[in-house]
Amino acid sequence: MSTDPVSADFPICSAKGCRAAAVWVLAWNNPKLHTPERRKTWLACEEHREHLSKFLGVRGFLKDVVTLGEWEGRASGEGRGSAADG
Repeated sequence: MSTDPVSADFPICSAKGCRAAAVWVLAWNNPKLHTPERRKTWLACEEHREHLSKFLGVRGFLKDVVTLGEWEGRASGEGRGSAADG
């Protein structure tokens, strides 16, 4: 059973073992598996944002890093048109 962590009541960091509140959304895509416009997400607390970004970045997967509030605004349509395609 899979749940979208961004829509959870209390989103937590995706770092292994971390239970801190998520502040950041790391949007990523594995080009070998996903279409170019598809975005998967990891959530990050302040402490793990850089580590998780580097992990995805070295693999060429990282597409965007935004605050959780900004990501939720995009999902509700507030930020549409301002996000660059990756």
